[in-house]
Amino acid sequence: MTKSPLRFILFLIMSLPALCGVMAADDFVVVLDPGHGGRDAGALGQRTNEKTINLLVAQKLAKLFDKKMPDAKVILTRDGDRFVTLQGRADMANRKHADIFISIHANSVDAKSPARTKVNGAAVYTLGLDRSNTNLSVAMRENEVMKLEDDYTTVYEGFDPSSTESYIAFEMMQHKNMDQSISLAEAVQNQLVRHAGRKNNGVRQAPFWVLVRTTMPAILVELDFICNPAMEKFMASPAGSDKLAQAIYNGVEIYRKGGLKTGAPAVAPRRKAPANPEPETASEEKTTPKQDKQSDKGIVYKIQFMTSPKALPKGSAGFKGLSPVDSYKDGGMIKYTYGSYSSMAEANKALPKVKKKFSDAFVIKTRDGKRIK
Repeated sequence: MTKSPLRFILFLIMSLPALCGVMAADDFVVVLDPGHGGRDAGALGQRTNEKTINLLVAQKLAKLFDKKMPDAKVILTRDGDRFVTLQGRADMANRKHADIFISIHANSVDAKSPARTKVNGAAVYTLGLDRSNTNLSVAMRENEVMKLEDDYTTVYEGFDPSSTESYIAFEMMQHKNMDQSISLAEAVQNQLVRHAGRKNNGVRQAPFWVLVRTTMPAILVELDFICNPAMEKFMASPAGSDKLAQAIYNGVEIYRKGGLKTGAPAVAPRRKAPANPEPETASEEKTTPKQDKQSDKGIVYKIQFMTSPKALPKGSAGFKGLSPVDSYKDGGMIKYTYGSYSSMAEANKALPKVKKKFSDAFVIKTRDGKRIK
């Protein structure tokens, strides 16, 4: 790294507010970001490459919005095979005052992996502070494209996408649209499983640069694994790409209608620049869940750790020993939670314990057994 970590951290914190602007409320602005492009092919398959699949699905998705959602204004970060920087993609979404940002990708694993031709499944990512090996490796691979840019260390203020140390800076940030991003991610992931028939690899969190620098609810979709010949064939086929595009569209439509957001507005309100991010308050201290202890307002904080399309039996091995476990239905999916706390601070103390078993766990607020935002 050519610049100090402190300078990079200050760059992240101080520059985000400047990216926001005053937005018109007439259109529902959707920015679709087909990942990679031009000299950056992305992950390679046996017959095609990631950049081609990403653009194919994004273009079909744009047509669905034009046809089925009259008030939607769709913008693609690239409409052909050309190179766009990571920063340029985020800048476009911010400049166009997008309501949501969807970055589309195809996943892959290392060429030496014995599971390379068998691994499969879709996952949707939101910006997160979880640095699990799997999620971080995916983010590192996608962020690596910045090295194709001239003098990238200057543009990205010394951030090194290959260095684990660089990602420590993200722990000083909290995305102000986190709840909305998670709701959008859950809706899209649900449809990728139900409509497109993808294996459910879940909603995850990782420090993708395009998600860090966007100022609206934002997700990154990994459609499936291009290194698996069968999945590559599906994604590149007319029928498969149709299903993937339709699944993402369905998820956005459900999100807008509030189908996965009990007690929340159907569409994220347009906001002015967020205040300076605050560090997370979670610690490693072990805490015993306090059952049914509620605040004066009836709000109970719980740790959501798993989403499943069908109910699991009590004491299922899938819970990895967590007990007691509760669940609630949301958007046709079953969401599983652990613990019951009267404050966010109490829940954050218990969160590391759950993250050791489920790295994508996060704290939610509930009232009368329903999630609220």
